[in-house]
Amino acid sequence: MTELKRGCTACRLNLVIQTLFGSLNQPEEPQKSKLFDRMKQAMARTRAGLEERVEDLMALSRPVDEQALVQIEESLISADLGVPTVTRILDGLRQKLRRTELQNGEALRTALTAEIEQILDGVTSPAVTPAKPPYILFLVGVNGTGKTTTAGKLAAYLQRDGKRVLLCAADTFRAAAIEQLETWSQRSGVELIKSRTGADPSAVLFDALQAATARGVDYVIVDTAGRLHTKAGLMAELEKMHRTARRFSPGAPHETLLVLDAVTGQNGLQQARIFTESAGVTGIVLTKLDGTAKGGIVVAIAQELRLPVKFVGVGEKLEDLLPFDSAAFAASLLR
Repeated sequence: MTELKRGCTACRLNLVIQTLFGSLNQPEEPQKSKLFDRMKQAMARTRAGLEERVEDLMALSRPVDEQALVQIEESLISADLGVPTVTRILDGLRQKLRRTELQNGEALRTALTAEIEQILDGVTSPAVTPAKPPYILFLVGVNGTGKTTTAGKLAAYLQRDGKRVLLCAADTFRAAAIEQLETWSQRSGVELIKSRTGADPSAVLFDALQAATARGVDYVIVDTAGRLHTKAGLMAELEKMHRTARRFSPGAPHETLLVLDAVTGQNGLQQARIFTESAGVTGIVLTKLDGTAKGGIVVAIAQELRLPVKFVGVGEKLEDLLPFDSAAFAASLLR
């Protein structure tokens, strides 16, 4: 990353944000090779399920026909891409079939990979640049998706890039969430602002933002409550937190990432719709990608929710949070 003059705080912060949140689909070399290897490993279960169903098609030495596309359609639905997404992909493949571009199985593989990558690349969320630090990031999602764990991993990810990060334990309704985030803060060496169980989340956020401003922190990562079954109360609470954040920085929060569990597959889309409608979600963190054969949900999220997947969780270690890369994902899904 290019060194900027220390006095140009706004310029430096803008570069940081663009690098970490505005261009996550284009990691720099030599990270691409490593990222592809880790993505391929995470997608092993999904890929194995697909390969079992389409192995004979990908080995075709003759032109692909309509019957082959029907088999592809069934296989993609089984990988949890969802009917709307699969319909779009098949429309694209049928156009290539009419143009006689699918001359063999390898051409089909290449075309299918390109269709998936095109869907993923078709959604973006522009990075918001605050006038001055800190960059305020909310994590939302239902309990059990790995939201608190993601907060800790994301803090470590940013810190490894040389940023000063502060964690805010605003999920005050679960004592376990506060304790868990405290453990992650210790593991990553990132400061934590917390309060007692049952405290007002907005008050905790206010304290965290005051501390961040005083300490010259670059990023504040806020772990919010995940009580989806009390939607009205939860969303009112989030709106109050938004107002608190805007007192410190107009336009805050600058990013709101929804944490989804990949294992839930299509069922997780309903969670996403509720939060997207009510919480101003700008992107997705998909956890437990390595533990499911439903990795196709990544494509369904992009197609149906028009939201980019920005990070994926691929394990339990501190470093097991990867910036999402559409090319690596599409390639690892079919090879």
